[in-house]
Amino acid sequence: MASADSDGGAEAGIPTAVKILVAGGFGAGKTTMVGSVSEITPLNTEEVMTEASMGVDDLGGVEDKTTTTVALDFGRITIGKRVVLYLFGTPGQGRFWFMWDELADGALGSVVLADTRRLETCFPAVDFFERRNIPFVVAVNRFDGECPYTEQEVREAIDIGAEVPVIMADARDRGSGKCVLVALVEHVMRRRSPAMSP
Repeated sequence: MASADSDGGAEAGIPTAVKILVAGGFGAGKTTMVGSVSEITPLNTEEVMTEASMGVDDLGGVEDKTTTTVALDFGRITIGKRVVLYLFGTPGQGRFWFMWDELADGALGSVVLADTRRLETCFPAVDFFERRNIPFVVAVNRFDGECPYTEQEVREAIDIGAEVPVIMADARDRGSGKCVLVALVEHVMRRRSPAMSP
């Protein structure tokens, strides 16, 4: 996959490939978001949950969930003629976190989906990207169109700096998902801007 920094391919008529992760806790809406914005039929590794996950996967707040991602989700969205975003949804359960390092390799940035019913489930994703200095935005997935918290309350609960965008979103809605991706790309561009460098 082409580096996000190289634009030689785009000049030659070949779009620049950009890798984006969609991360977050178990049941936060990662598979749903990748599926809603992807222009191709998304690849997913959803499997029916079995008794083997009982006592291992925390279903608090998502008791009706019957499937789970066991490897990754994959989708694609083309931005104009010059950029193609490749979306990789990470598995949410702790037992699959060992795959995150491989998935994060070469990523431009990440969307961290936050579920306000279980906000603590996004903490490991935030920690993961902060430790690796990978830019990320937090997208608060408004289940049933509701969010009982303000952006500032979410920011304080997650303990992230003012420079990290927090966006209210609906993972089921293509337009909302595209807005989240645009916010991430703009955040990455601000971080990489020479004017912002010390």
